[in-house]
Amino acid sequence: MEARLMMRNGEQLLLALVIPLLVLVGGLYAADRVDLGIDSEPIDLLAPGVLALAVMSTAFTAVAIATGFERRYGVIKRLGSSPLPRHGLLLGKVGALLVVEAVQVVVIGGAALALGWSPDVAAVGVVLTAVLGTAAFGALGLLIAGVLRAEATLALANLVYLLLMAGGGVVIPAAQYGPASGFVQVLPSGALGESFRSALLHGHTDWTALGVLAVWAVVASVLTARTFRWE
Repeated sequence: MEARLMMRNGEQLLLALVIPLLVLVGGLYAADRVDLGIDSEPIDLLAPGVLALAVMSTAFTAVAIATGFERRYGVIKRLGSSPLPRHGLLLGKVGALLVVEAVQVVVIGGAALALGWSPDVAAVGVVLTAVLGTAAFGALGLLIAGVLRAEATLALANLVYLLLMAGGGVVIPAAQYGPASGFVQVLPSGALGESFRSALLHGHTDWTALGVLAVWAVVASVLTARTFRWE
């Protein structure tokens, strides 16, 4: 039910599909006209980054905004009075996100293949990146939504999303950020992008990036469990 509600919401669809597809097409348009300093085919580099952006859009921004307004309208309060524990809420959200992300992979991956994408797939790396990235960003979204008012959550989630999309290493490889590349790689957005690129561009699993995502997932989950307010 959680997944159906997400897919019926126009704002959620904008974050889940429309923006990533615009970034994919816009990135290809820019690559044809501006030297982006990349050696591989633009679509082979952009497609994994756009899939990472889609995961971040759905797991972080959409979850934070939806949960913030669920708190405002008392939905979370009613869940809090049920036998559902806090970690049960988190796991339920993550499960719904994985369903939505499966739809994103079909739509965005299909569009990328139609544009000439030739992925070199490391299946283990793709699955682990999707699961750990979803857990990390889902927990971060719930962390914000669980302590701030709905309006503040809306503003902060959109601001963080724009900052990470522009400078967090999601679509553009961390190496392109020069002296800041080391910092970008330990951001959850940078680790997510690097891990997807390793698994879909180079055909191997980036265990270092997966480790970074796992740390973010654990830390954010613990903080969420301790600070989340149901009212």
